[in-house]
Amino acid sequence: MSYSKEIVASVFSEFDKKRKQSESVRQMHLYEVYERIPELKEIDYEMSSTGLQILGASLQGKDGLEERIAKIKERNKELQDKRAALLTADGYPVDYTDLKHQCEKCQDQGYINGKICSCLKNALITKQLEASGVGQLISGQSFENFSLDMYAENVREQMSYLLDDLKEYAKSFDKESSNLLFVGGTGLGKTHLSTALAKAIIEKGYYVVYETATNIFSDFENDRFRDRYAGEEPVSTKYMECDLLIIDDLGTEVVTNFTVSCLYNLINTRLNKRLPIILSTNLNSEEIRKLYNDRITSRLFGDFAIKFFKGEDIRKAKRVKR
Repeated sequence: MSYSKEIVASVFSEFDKKRKQSESVRQMHLYEVYERIPELKEIDYEMSSTGLQILGASLQGKDGLEERIAKIKERNKELQDKRAALLTADGYPVDYTDLKHQCEKCQDQGYINGKICSCLKNALITKQLEASGVGQLISGQSFENFSLDMYAENVREQMSYLLDDLKEYAKSFDKESSNLLFVGGTGLGKTHLSTALAKAIIEKGYYVVYETATNIFSDFENDRFRDRYAGEEPVSTKYMECDLLIIDDLGTEVVTNFTVSCLYNLINTRLNKRLPIILSTNLNSEEIRKLYNDRITSRLFGDFAIKFFKGEDIRKAKRVKR
């Protein structure tokens, strides 16, 4: 799996809190029942010495060892039964003072025999979805609820091929997957399918960042004036290092020498690292050429697979249907 250090640290911190909270609840329950049933404390004290008793029995030699251990186990069973009887007699469930975990499979450790537990995987995915920039979009935008019915018949077949193509891209994604350039007017499904791609690839365990061009360049701008000696990592680092970067609404930013320089550096750095990018824009190819310099356009049209979104604004079509 490939998650940012911040996400991994955050999730493991949460798991640590869960374990501490479970232990805190257990200690409160023990304190409560010891106050009400003092005999339980004596029983627990005796039971806690079981391991030492077995060790002592072993040190006495092999002769009669099995018998000595059997007696210790028998006594331990008597204590357990007595403990359970005292608890239930006072109205408590038998497991009231047991240490309870949110995930009993791994006991909130995150791993089972060295393999990642489903609870840790789900926590990492959830945290990555929140951090990626698509957390709020995902509930309403996925491959499953992308409808081709809103497209006119003359483009529906083409959009169906595109949908299948993007599903396959998500299915076979790795860190060296191809770069994609989504080109098409407003309301043709670019954001919906970008979100669907992000969700599917995050669920495979990859570190995905989804952000608008405007916000990305704003982060680069802010990093220019940060205190370089503050010890904090620049916010823009994630755009250079994530497994997949999805840039939405390219061309809506205020284009300046600085933003053009940032865009070229971002694209060039990721291409050199063989880290894929998905760019989405409402601009047509001619508008892209006019807005950006030759170095950028040559990269976009030479190193990206262009996916054309055609048709009429499906958001308007949805409003009309309602």
